[in-house]
Parts: sequence; C-alpha cells; structure tokens
Amino acid sequence: MPPLLRKTVRFTLYALGGFVLFLVLYAAAAFTLPLVPVAAEPVAAGGPRVPVYLFSANGVHTDLVLPVRSPQANWSRQIRYAHTTSRDSAGYDYLGFGWGDKGFFYIPGWGDLTAPIAFRAAFHLGTAAMHTTFHTAAELKPGPRCVRLDLTPAQYARLVAYVRGSFQPAADGRVQYLPGHTYAGHDAFYQGQWAYSFWHTCNTWTNNGLKAAGQRAVLWTPLAGGMFSQYQP
Repeated sequence: MPPLLRKTVRFTLYALGGFVLFLVLYAAAAFTLPLVPVAAEPVAAGGPRVPVYLFSANGVHTDLVLPVRSPQANWSRQIRYAHTTSRDSAGYDYLGFGWGDKGFFYIPGWGDLTAPIAFRAAFHLGTAAMHTTFHTAAELKPGPRCVRLDLTPAQYARLVAYVRGSFQPAADGRVQYLPGHTYAGHDAFYQGQWAYSFWHTCNTWTNNGLKAAGQRAVLWTPLAGGMFSQYQP
C-alpha cells in the first residue's frame, strides 16, 4: 500500500473511531446526567406566588409557560396577539416560551428533517429562534407533560430576566418578530440569542430556566424526560 494511501486510511479510521467514541460518550451523558437532581431553593411558606408551567405538547420539546401579564412583566407589549394568525386574545392569559434552532423549528414535521439541517443544528452552525404560544388556563391541566410551579415574585423576576435575555433584540431593544412561520393559530416566532448545538438543546434551555428560577431541575439534559422526572409523585 502506498504511504499516502496508508496515511489516508489511518486518518479515516482514527476519525471514524473518534466520532463513534463521541457518540458513546454523548449517549452516556444524555442518560446519566439527567439522573443528577438540582434541588429547589428553600423559600418561606406563605406569601404571593406566580403560577408558571413546565409544558410539553409532544413529549420531545419543552416550553416554559408564563402569565401574559403580571406585576413583573406584561409580555403582550412585545409578544403581540396580532403576530399570530388568529389575532385572538380572548382567554389566552398564558404564554409559552420555547427556544431552539430556527432550522428545526421551521420544518413542518420530523419527516421533513434533512441531514444538512440536523448537522448545522448539532454543531452550532445555525441560528436560534424563540417560539411563543398563547394558552388558555384550560389547556394547562397538570399531568405527565404539564407541571405547575408556584414561584415567589423574586423567583419569577429571575425567570423573566432569563427568558427576556433569550431573545435577540433589535437596535431599538425590542424583540424581532419573524413572520411567515406558524404551527397553529396562536403562536409566533422571534429571533433568538445564541445557537443550538448537541450540548445546548431546546430542553437544556428549559432546564437552565428552571435553575434560574430556583426550581427543581437536573444537572444537564438534552431531553425532556429528565426534567419531568423531578416532578413525578
């Protein structure tokens, strides 16, 4: 075998072996680190509370659902009902926030996912978006995919700051609406900060939000199940 070909084969085998090792280590982290809980911060009993929800519509992607209006934030001033296709505000008193890769968000379904989209997302090469969804109180029934969290005003203020910091603002400081994309009648997309990667997924973002609000979370997770497991009876 010529020396150049030998070097090429050796490099290819090393690269393939390194990639397989990476996949094994990532899978191990994805299934073990969500087993390490992060305890909620202790708070005094009594006092006012703000209802917030950990929510997943499909068991894969998670949202943090906050009141549209509260003393700490009036989201409707920038996340407008008029940005949704229904333009309906009646009864929609909660607003879900989900962060993720714009390429992932924009595909109609999992069957439309392509290798280039997945590669760009996994390796921090895409751009992020914030997906917002208006909810009625009746849609937020506690269950396996919906957990109510009652935050103190101070905890909620920290969560508001975390969510606000996940939008990429325009020059005037306002959120940047991304028209032309929707899943249903009561959702809209906005430009997000950072970029998605195999280490910082949509569920990692949600888990970090729980930590910012002093709620039960896990050390790290790319999946939804780790967070919900902290709230099982």
